[in-house]
Amino acid sequence: MRRQTRIDIRRFSAGQGPGRGPYDSTLVPIVLAKWLITTAAVFAAAYMIENIEVSGFLSALVAAAAIGLLNLFFRPVLLVLTLPINVMSLGLFTFIINALMLKIASVLTPGFLVVGFWSTVFGSIIISLVSWILNSLLADIQRPGPGSGPGRRPGSGPGPGPGSGSDDHIDLEKRGDRWE
Repeated sequence: MRRQTRIDIRRFSAGQGPGRGPYDSTLVPIVLAKWLITTAAVFAAAYMIENIEVSGFLSALVAAAAIGLLNLFFRPVLLVLTLPINVMSLGLFTFIINALMLKIASVLTPGFLVVGFWSTVFGSIIISLVSWILNSLLADIQRPGPGSGPGRRPGSGPGPGPGSGSDDHIDLEKRGDRWE
């Protein structure tokens, strides 16, 4: 039984720097889209809960950036430090950690105000749900169609030949227990 695979050497070449790889060009738009999604989630929480106030779009944008940076740097540390409590509460303590991140973002951001413990908890739940829904819609948009993997050029058919991108790949065959 012969098995064949292709390795895309462009992904592993040492000459690629940041921004020049096949996947690096979409990083900035994705980060901006997720930032705007979190901003929309902050607006949704402010609309649904009366003790959460946002003075304008710029305040919501800064609050979303603060929430994102806090979740990036401090949330993992807090999750590890509170792991025993989180295990005993079957993960429900994560809501308290999310609420703490929201409250810290409220303190750091002018024009974004969260008052009260339960408002903070429910606000963090709403922000999480809205972000999850909108990010899943974004993931559906980003998912490539069939035949659009790495090393595929438009109009290139399978197999060697002109336009197939055969210079970018190494063909390997499995013979027994080794690849040749």
